[in-house]
Amino acid sequence: MTTVVVNIVDELHSLGFSEYEGRSYLALLSSGETLTAYEIAKSAGLPTSKIYQVLARLEERELVSVVDGGGKKKFAAMDPDEFFSEFRQGVNDTIARVRRELKQLKGNSSASTIWSFRDYDSFRERSARMVRECGRNLLVSSWKEELDFLGVELKAAESRGVRIAVVHFGQTDLACGVMFHHPIEDTLYQERGGRGFVMVSDSREAVLATIYAESAVEGAFSMNRGFILLAEDYIKHDIYVMKIVRRMDRELIGKFGERYGKLRDVYSDEEE
Repeated sequence: MTTVVVNIVDELHSLGFSEYEGRSYLALLSSGETLTAYEIAKSAGLPTSKIYQVLARLEERELVSVVDGGGKKKFAAMDPDEFFSEFRQGVNDTIARVRRELKQLKGNSSASTIWSFRDYDSFRERSARMVRECGRNLLVSSWKEELDFLGVELKAAESRGVRIAVVHFGQTDLACGVMFHHPIEDTLYQERGGRGFVMVSDSREAVLATIYAESAVEGAFSMNRGFILLAEDYIKHDIYVMKIVRRMDRELIGKFGERYGKLRDVYSDEEE
């Protein structure tokens, strides 16, 4: 095959045609005549055992047609302009249909998907994007390290009117929205083996993660309604407890012991 023919076959392949289909059509088209299957195979350099299957496929695509050859079955090539006009319309129709279906999928099924991530960069990118795209309210439960890289985004969100509530573990210089310091971060870190992070944006999407040493991460992001409610309830209940602790710390320690040990034992209902 000449370089030009090879290039055209490659271009046809990029449009979904096999090499044999491309070579057969070009052989028929360049002949300017109607040819038998044998003649097409010989001209295209194809095995005769494959040519009928190839021509049947080209017939389905309406790239060739069968004509009466005086008792012999012959084939004629469709004019390229006519074929590609119909081909383009078919592709456009397919694109329009798939686009509609993907929009429906985005509106329905994506909300049921829970995406996981294990690297810190992906976690940071997703978290920062959530803050940037937040429009109404933001709930955050985080350690200092994650608040540090989100600080600028959180400040920007607050400046555009987003209501923000933050439960933070350890000390932080961030002053944004309403801040609630969790009083037993050391105990929680030992229990979890890492830094917990939960964030919910506009009650529409949520991310949950645990960050371990060397920035290893186990986390997930979703727009699934059940996932979001779980994350929201987690942060809200921590805030409820922080409000109570701020006002009744001495009484709680007196009843449940230092670091609220008895309170945190969910398998008993005892006091000191």
